[in-house]
Amino acid sequence: MDYYKTLGLSRNATKEEIKEAFRRSALKFHPDRHAQSSKEVRDGASLQFKQASEAYEVLIDDRKRADYDRGRRGASFERWSCGQASSSSYYYGGRQYGYGGGGGGYRRPPPGDGGLGFDVESVFRFLTRRGFLVNIAFASAILGGAVVIERSAGALWKFSNSGKSFEEAMESIEKAKVRKENS
Repeated sequence: MDYYKTLGLSRNATKEEIKEAFRRSALKFHPDRHAQSSKEVRDGASLQFKQASEAYEVLIDDRKRADYDRGRRGASFERWSCGQASSSSYYYGGRQYGYGGGGGGYRRPPPGDGGLGFDVESVFRFLTRRGFLVNIAFASAILGGAVVIERSAGALWKFSNSGKSFEEAMESIEKAKVRKENS
């Protein structure tokens, strides 16, 4: 199913256009609106409403939309699973209403390669998020500052006490205290 076509949108539609197209479609095909219609009309409207809800759920979420678009370009969209709700329930604004089974929604299947058990693409997305990168930069600045302070303290010690060991420096300090007390 082409989600853009379902909502009557172009591929570069904005979030506002997506919301408005879903609103129009929801008003037109909502099951409550067709409660008095024939079973055939009700079933058709219900199906249209479910499809519009599914399309909205995917297109309004940036990550799901990017995955959907990427799958369409790569012609490998079959590996993604877009569930359908049962006939006794329907979706509106990303929430399932009604009763009975369901299981609708947008799910990414587990990795099929039997490899490490995680998705490398998801790890890459996590590592390149702004918050993660800001935290890494902050931690690097703190660690770098600590290294600079430690090396500076060592250099300052050597500069102030050239040629003396720590013990010799402590002895000279003690001698200076004793001289001060005796004077």
